[in-house]
Formats: sequence, structure tokens, C-alpha cells
Amino acid sequence: MVLSQSHPYLSPEEYLETEKSSPIKHEYIQGQIYAMAGASDAHVTITANLVTLLRNHIRGTGCRIYVADMKARIESLNIFYYPDIMVTCDQRDTNFEYFKRYPSLIIEVLSPSTEAFDRGDKFSDYQELETLQEYVLISQTRQRIDCFRRNSEGRWELYSYRENQEIQLTSVNFSCSLADVYEDVLFSEI
Repeated sequence: MVLSQSHPYLSPEEYLETEKSSPIKHEYIQGQIYAMAGASDAHVTITANLVTLLRNHIRGTGCRIYVADMKARIESLNIFYYPDIMVTCDQRDTNFEYFKRYPSLIIEVLSPSTEAFDRGDKFSDYQELETLQEYVLISQTRQRIDCFRRNSEGRWELYSYRENQEIQLTSVNFSCSLADVYEDVLFSEI
């Protein structure tokens, strides 16, 4: 994520209008916009694998899955992020065409340049979403998935999954093997 110097401050409304015609996607953090970088082969393959599995699973449930181009709005913090994958089962989200406010599941595929932010400030920001039940971080350099799940007391618990294990996503009553998530991914030295 790189700060765009072309706009010193934008209101949320200006950001949404500008983003509609922008050739580059930007995330929005309290009036500042940040350009999004492209993704690696592993990143895109992992995302495609998981979207296919999840889409087939949630079909007919009333839940909707969004990939890369749909923004998550954290209104209380004046932030818009583009999660790699987002699932919402809340009918209130049908009222918003360019962003969603009530996701139950957010998944980010980690990149070397964004991992610290995704695990730190972005996770902290996402915790402001009252409907969010799970935040999932997927490594693209090895078979490892960290799932942060909100428990009944509102605390976040970590569930880590490694090779030959099955990931459980309770927010959408879904499970699959890590092998399915990482199908066709070629791990390389980064």
C-alpha cells in the first residue's frame, strides 16, 4: 500500500465517487487514499481456489461472497479496505452497491509487503465490525492458515492450520483441506 500524493484529503463520499472511475484501486484510511499493488500467481491461485470452494458451499443460503473488488466499510473509523475475500450474510448489505458494512467473514492472502499491516492495524480495524465472526490470514509462501475467531465473550481466539489439516470456518459452517486451498500453488523462494 502506497500513499497517493495526488489527493491530500478526501471525504468518504469523494473517495467513493473517485474510486468508481479510477484505473487503480485505493484503500481509504481517514481521508487518505493508498494505492493497491498487484498480486502474485500464488496469491491469485489461493484466492480463486477458496472463492470456488466457498461459493459452491454458500449457494442458496442467502450469504454473498465478494472478491478483491468490493470494499469493506468500517464507518466508526472512517476506513474502506478491499479484502481479498469477504462474505456477508446480512440482508442490510444489499442496500450498498460499492461497499459492505456487515461481513461475517474476511479473508486476506498475505503478501510480504502487507503481512505486518494485515496482522496488526488492519486486524485491529476490522475488529470494529460487530458482525465479523472470523478473520483469516493465508500464507502464500507455505501451507499455513491463521483463523481468528470471535468467541461468545467477544474475544478473538487463534486457530492455526498447517499441512494436511482441515480448516474450519464456523461463520459459514464450512470446512476443507489445506490441500484444496493450496491446489496448483507453486511455492518459491521469496
